[in-house]
Amino acid sequence: MKTVPLHQVHVALGAKIVPFAGFEMPVRYSSDLDEHHAVRNNVGVFDVSHMGEFLVKGPKALDLIQKVSANDASTLFDGKVQYSYLPNDTGGVVDDLLVYRIREDEYLLVVNASNIEKDWNWIQSKNSEGAEMENISDTTCLFAVQGPNATATLQKLTTVDLTSMEYYTFQIGEMAGIPNVFISATGYTGSGGFEIYVPNEHAERMWNAIFEAGEEFGIKPIGLGARDTLRLEKGFCLYGNDVDDNTSPLEAGLGWVTKFTKNFNNSDSLKAQKEAGLSKKLVGFEMIDRGIPRGHYELCDAEGNKLGEVTSGTQSPTLQKGIGMGYVPVAHSKADSEIFIKVRDRLLKAKIVKLPFVKN
Repeated sequence: MKTVPLHQVHVALGAKIVPFAGFEMPVRYSSDLDEHHAVRNNVGVFDVSHMGEFLVKGPKALDLIQKVSANDASTLFDGKVQYSYLPNDTGGVVDDLLVYRIREDEYLLVVNASNIEKDWNWIQSKNSEGAEMENISDTTCLFAVQGPNATATLQKLTTVDLTSMEYYTFQIGEMAGIPNVFISATGYTGSGGFEIYVPNEHAERMWNAIFEAGEEFGIKPIGLGARDTLRLEKGFCLYGNDVDDNTSPLEAGLGWVTKFTKNFNNSDSLKAQKEAGLSKKLVGFEMIDRGIPRGHYELCDAEGNKLGEVTSGTQSPTLQKGIGMGYVPVAHSKADSEIFIKVRDRLLKAKIVKLPFVKN
């Protein structure tokens, strides 16, 4: 198991450490519920330094990104971030990722921790253009400062005007006296905030500065437990649960980042699937009966016939009811359609809802 550079800091904070994506990671410091509400209502900090970062550079950088990713990176400008995914050769998804345009011939790709080696090898295997690639995952720390008071906390540490930064943009500037920090108006919680990329050698200084700046707001460290409930309330997919090598990105609702205005890996196959019509869809559902849907629980019709299974499920701390996502036949995917979750041989009633579960 790998550890993030600030592992001992998390241990000293009393974090419960668990294995996740090949790393020993803090899952919680106090309670998932407390940490979830801290981010939704105030401000919290996640150490997500397990994520992967690749630099793609040179005159062929854009050509490579256009070939391996489904979204259209040619629309990016300096300082713009794009959500995308890497289609595989068989109709599934290698990974989902963020694409940052630093300048015309330099991009940063941010990938999931569990897929760092897989993604690197995949992109390299498609790199017939000879774009320059550098894996900076092991030398880069990433802190997600999320919540309504994230901007006020971080503004104390930089002269970059954070309030004027639009969602999915970034700037490179000084923060906490550290030069060339990537300040990104992105996040995986739906509560606003920033993701801060900093070299390992400055990580502890940055972490301490963030907590000092946020002290007046009661800032808290947040673990993976609350990260999962926060992202699920917003209907954000988790690779390995809701999308994977065997799931269609179109069925997963990623059609909005699938741009058939260009050719990309396996685009012809995905285009044919779109034209033929989808057989199933990833949907969100809320429990009507009391119960918590868990991963791999069966999704059924009223007669108990299996429609699919839960890909992600939890008790929503904000809504105080069970919520989840899963794939069902298109005929059962309409909002307000009734489905049932099989929990220990009992069929518990639920209804399909439009994502996100938590609207603001």
